[in-house]
Amino acid sequence: MVKIRLQRQGKKKAPFYHIVVADSRSPRDGKIIEQLGTYDPMAKPAKIVLDNEKLEKWVKNGARPTDTVKALIEKAKA
Repeated sequence: MVKIRLQRQGKKKAPFYHIVVADSRSPRDGKIIEQLGTYDPMAKPAKIVLDNEKLEKWVKNGARPTDTVKALIEKAKA
């Protein structure tokens, strides 16, 4: 199954995440299919950048976002 999830980047104690499409069996920071955006929790307020066209395409094709990514999508739309 294909999932939309976070891929951790950044230094220790300074996380930065890429929102990516990946096979559910691949490791968290492993091979990805496509990058959809970024999430920077260290910025005040937290910064979320998403490519909505790509996101809609993948959701229509059956990719399922994780709970965390679902919450970030809702926050970005608000």
